[in-house]
Amino acid sequence: MHITRVTLRPVSMNKVCAIASIVIDDAFAVHDLRVVNGDKGVFVAMPSRRLPNGDFRDICHPINAEAREHIQHAVLARLEEEGGVEAFTAEAAVARA
Repeated sequence: MHITRVTLRPVSMNKVCAIASIVIDDAFAVHDLRVVNGDKGVFVAMPSRRLPNGDFRDICHPINAEAREHIQHAVLARLEEEGGVEAFTAEAAVARA
């Protein structure tokens, strides 16, 4: 699996600082990954939807830890290239104002 494109857009939703989209092998796109600035550091959460009972379920997800790490590394590397969490938090704050 090769992640051929990562795009990010700043948001301000609780601890979410960016929404990411990835393209895998120039053939498959995954949208709405959340970049979360959590208590234990920054991580990537998979796209999910709320079920009628209030629970959340991932729409798509990696099957193993290696694939999850590969996705997280690609998204967080792009985040750092574009200024890191601070830059996205500041940009989202400006957009809200």
